[in-house]
Amino acid sequence: MRFRTLIALCCLSASFHACIAEAEWFEATESIMGTRVHAEVWHEQAEVAERVLDDVMAEMRRIDATYSPFIETSELSKLNREAPEGWVQTTREMLDLLARSARVSRLTGGAFDITYASVGRYYDFREGQRPDDATLIEGLAAINYEYVEIDTLAQRVRFTHPLVYIDLGGIAKGYAVDRCIALIEARGIDQAAVAAGGDSRIIGDRRGEPWTVGIQDPRNDDVMAALLPLVDTAVSTSGDYERFFVEDGVRYHHIIDPRTGDSARDSWSVTILGKEATFTDALSTSVFVLGPEKGLELINSLPGVDAIIIDASGKLLYSADLAEAAGQQPTAVAPQRGLH
Repeated sequence: MRFRTLIALCCLSASFHACIAEAEWFEATESIMGTRVHAEVWHEQAEVAERVLDDVMAEMRRIDATYSPFIETSELSKLNREAPEGWVQTTREMLDLLARSARVSRLTGGAFDITYASVGRYYDFREGQRPDDATLIEGLAAINYEYVEIDTLAQRVRFTHPLVYIDLGGIAKGYAVDRCIALIEARGIDQAAVAAGGDSRIIGDRRGEPWTVGIQDPRNDDVMAALLPLVDTAVSTSGDYERFFVEDGVRYHHIIDPRTGDSARDSWSVTILGKEATFTDALSTSVFVLGPEKGLELINSLPGVDAIIIDASGKLLYSADLAEAAGQQPTAVAPQRGLH
């Protein structure tokens, strides 16, 4: 399987290779949660660094085993099987992530909605299949985040519509990144980076130099549309080029608009910068669904959050604070090259 790296973390400093030669930067990469997971830490002791990296990957595997809708034994799969029938006991961690998802849903007017999967589950992007009209109509009736009812005191969840099916893919990778960063910080490490597909978080800098986050050109695998020097930042990118197929000239991809059950098509990619990857992950999906105008309006209302959008014409658009800091106006990333 070919993995497409949405966010490239690298060093601006020419001394990067010298740092590696001194064996003070340690890194690990695995395929987990259906994507490429990469972590780097700076430490003087190889044994300590390698133990931390092992723990990071173990935590990623634990979260995958808990929140994957494709693993029958996962806690999420249990909810999807049983919660339409009534109350299901669950963990505090699951309740917290469901509650955080609901808060983003309210913030975005439903643009973020984990019940989108009531329709989204019927898309198969590898096989190029989408739901027929009857399935789409039936599934749309079950899309409403308010159908996921949480009883915090009794630590239980139920779905109040029989066809509700949830997927936490729009927030779980960011949550996993934050969990791993917390684990790293608990060991006293203050220079590190963790990335899981399109979600990453940086703590500190890279030995006096910022990290560089590269935003991929959505229509050219080998080109970066923008490069951002960052420290102490979470970054999430959602794009229409991650999982998709083309049918009769129309691109169907995995970012589903909960209002229509169809792919959102007003943008090619959305990158969100903020403090925590859980929030930036959910916001990148939300802004993609909202579209550039409403999406930027939302981001401009949120302190400490910025966005870079590549719209459906290939233009780079910036949130107000980022545009002011960069002194830039919207620019074209690439001409329309047709569907890829």
